[in-house]
Amino acid sequence: MYDAGVSHTTARYVVVEGLPAVGKTEVLALLARSYPQSVRVLPELVKEVVERERIDLFRERERLTEALRGAAPERGRQVREILAAGFLCIEESHLGVHCAYSKALGDASFLQAYGRFEARMPRPDLYVRLDLPVAASVVRQTARGTPAYAVDAPELERFLRELAAWHAARRTALVTIDADRPAAAVVADLERALGLTYTYSTPVPTLDVLFLLGRPASGKSEFIDFVSRIPADERASRYHLGPLGVVDDFPFLWQKFEEDDAWERLGRPRLYSRRADGNYAVTDDAIWGFLVDRIDAAAAESLARRADAPGTLLIEFSRGGPSGYAEALAALSDALLRRAAILYVDVSFEESWRRNLARYDEKRRAGILTHSVPRAEMERTYGSDDWARLAPEECGWLETRGRRIPYATMGNEPESTDPGILGPRYSRALDLVFTLWKARGTPR
Repeated sequence: MYDAGVSHTTARYVVVEGLPAVGKTEVLALLARSYPQSVRVLPELVKEVVERERIDLFRERERLTEALRGAAPERGRQVREILAAGFLCIEESHLGVHCAYSKALGDASFLQAYGRFEARMPRPDLYVRLDLPVAASVVRQTARGTPAYAVDAPELERFLRELAAWHAARRTALVTIDADRPAAAVVADLERALGLTYTYSTPVPTLDVLFLLGRPASGKSEFIDFVSRIPADERASRYHLGPLGVVDDFPFLWQKFEEDDAWERLGRPRLYSRRADGNYAVTDDAIWGFLVDRIDAAAAESLARRADAPGTLLIEFSRGGPSGYAEALAALSDALLRRAAILYVDVSFEESWRRNLARYDEKRRAGILTHSVPRAEMERTYGSDDWARLAPEECGWLETRGRRIPYATMGNEPESTDPGILGPRYSRALDLVFTLWKARGTPR
């Protein structure tokens, strides 16, 4: 993690340093693309000069010093021009790093010239170090396959000592970020260190939370697959859906089935289910309340991660019986209900059963589109449901716990895989629910 104790929020000229192959170039290229209105990135000057002049980095040190003498004034001009235009200037590496390498390598030519370089270059407000163990740098250098720039472990250790001394002598503002982590974590910490906040550009309002309800095999997962493949602009304008997050209670249920298998292997009784027709049937109906709790928790976590981002969270589940949907919706948190709309995907019980059989693939039964419900379980749990009682019209308002939730019921028969049929079918239903949702507003 970066050192939050260093003041850096007003920095306008920032240098990012780190061992070879730490990922400086790649990370800064990402920032340049993600923040084009506020950030300008300058490449590593030494590497730029070496490649332009075709200089051997380790054998032609005097020639490199002379080439840097000619290039440094232009780099200074670039920095000043970027700052004058109001951008955050981020430079990859800096001549202080080259000075530390020169000491480690015994390069007297650059060390003699460095004082003049330093006096004429703009002084950075902040240095950010992407920190990586020496051993990891060596491994990454090998994987990168650029022997012309390879530095071995002893030289890297000497370099780090010299660089630490360089910073200490100048009392620089230095932020350190652990780079021995997944790329997303490194980038997130660098954004925070630089005070960068992404501004989302989606101009079209979209649904915030959409409950996707209906019998098993009614087409809910196929709907998610369809809208996930659509370009973002079309998905927002035609289907009123932003960048998608998905919560589905089936993985939670399947985990309980697998836990029952584990208990059974240990000679203990199953807790929630029994084996049925090569699959499972629920034996403890309390599991449905448990699943609602898991849905609510997973949804809260997903929405918290996307707190500052536009998007649509799709929440998929099936319920049956005289009060299945009423009980499930009433058990969800108010924080979720107040942001929600509902799309019910409507097929008959017999059509649900037909599709349930057609999609079942025993070899891949844990897949979201391939799980199956045995006939006895289908009849007992999903033979009827309370949706028509809760929502008697094609669209309207469903009331639960004092909240009015907009809904639409979408007929999904006959089954089709033709986008020319599914697209209009989906967009019409989403138009209906979005019109109501927008009229209600979405308090957070």
